[in-house]
Amino acid sequence: MKSVGGLKSKLNKIEFKRTGLVENLAEALTDAILEGIFREGDQLTEVELQKRFNISRTPIRESFRVLEKKGLVEIVPRKGTFVKRISRKDIEEHFPVRSVLEGIAARQAFANMSTEALKAMERAFARMKSAAENNDPKKYWKQHVLFHESFIEACGNQLLISLLKTLRTQIMWSRFSYQYYQEDFTKSLRTHERILEMFKNKETDPAALEAAVRIHIAEAVNRFISYLDQEPHTYSRTG
Repeated sequence: MKSVGGLKSKLNKIEFKRTGLVENLAEALTDAILEGIFREGDQLTEVELQKRFNISRTPIRESFRVLEKKGLVEIVPRKGTFVKRISRKDIEEHFPVRSVLEGIAARQAFANMSTEALKAMERAFARMKSAAENNDPKKYWKQHVLFHESFIEACGNQLLISLLKTLRTQIMWSRFSYQYYQEDFTKSLRTHERILEMFKNKETDPAALEAAVRIHIAEAVNRFISYLDQEPHTYSRTG
């Protein structure tokens, strides 16, 4: 079990708004997990959260359930709430589902893509390039998220958007949990540039765009798992 002193130090790094307590606390804790303030196996305790934010246990417990649904924590009866340990099984199950759903989202977004959404993708891509040039993986992955979210939101399919939001949170956690896994930025940028150009070209075949997004995600998981296999102590292979 982690020390109380260590937990207090981590909690002091978190800020959140008191309005909409459950939503904002869940968001603050999500960011803390994705950014590595809390790591795999860390326990989140109600008592320390109460002291840090001066709130009752009810919104804390509800925020834990939100995090559990996102796949970020495990609530163990009579033991507590712990930041989830990522397994190879998690990764192998999530990425293929995401590739199919995100491919569909891209295809639907192509017909609905607004100038504003396209500009958002262009800005995110430009910042990805800048982050890669400066060897800043944390910034790179944040802009990578914005790039994908721009066309996911543009698809207008609320069920797809909701499902992908959860899947992508879990997948981003798996990447961030390995200290900003160093992907081949050159290859990644080339792939994202191609996807961006396909969205910009009105003559693009929507089926080809869907396939490009699905292939991109499938290739990403293969590279990621190869990386993890070289780091045998960083994750559970069985779940």
